[in-house]
Amino acid sequence: MGAAQDELAEAAVRRAVDTGFGHRADLAIRYAELLCTAGIERGLIGPREAGRIWGRHLFNSAALAPLIPAGAHVVDIGSGAGLPGIPVALARPDLHVVLLEPMARRVAFLQECVAALDLPQVEVAHRRAQDGLPAAAAVVARAVAALPVLAAMALPAGSGAELLALKGSSVATEAAELAAAGGYDVEVLEVTDPAGAPATVARVRATQRPRDGGSR
Repeated sequence: MGAAQDELAEAAVRRAVDTGFGHRADLAIRYAELLCTAGIERGLIGPREAGRIWGRHLFNSAALAPLIPAGAHVVDIGSGAGLPGIPVALARPDLHVVLLEPMARRVAFLQECVAALDLPQVEVAHRRAQDGLPAAAAVVARAVAALPVLAAMALPAGSGAELLALKGSSVATEAAELAAAGGYDVEVLEVTDPAGAPATVARVRATQRPRDGGSR
């Protein structure tokens, strides 16, 4: 019975991989393998994450892909092990994705992943978001910071980009804090990942800020 259940679970995962990543499904599987080997060995993800690498990490990240305009330039800030940027790039080969990461050991892993997966539309940038972002239509993030901090990093004045942040149970509180601070439009979206599981995304756009003294 246990073996049969395992086979059913594996079949369900494979269907979701095909749904989310299409002709790049095999590349997504290779990326999962890299996360579960070198990613764990180098401390980029925890050893317990291997058993939930698809549902918690790759599928959850891929839930952002349908929200991004066709052909857009995308920046993944604080990319870490490549989440959500690499799954988004695998799901959407029309996008140009920059993985922005300040830590050298993570940058090395990202560069190895991009080379191993042969992703010419993905670039790795070794720097902090606070030091400036490349021009982009969308900025994506996962487990980086609370929304008020994240929005300040991701949406510098005049960028015209929108932030798409995967969030958890704190999203309502964070969204309310950001909206109360002014200068941003915040929308909380409930979407589904390729396996049909729910995912919560905060979509943030900068609005015109009032000038000093309240005049516009």
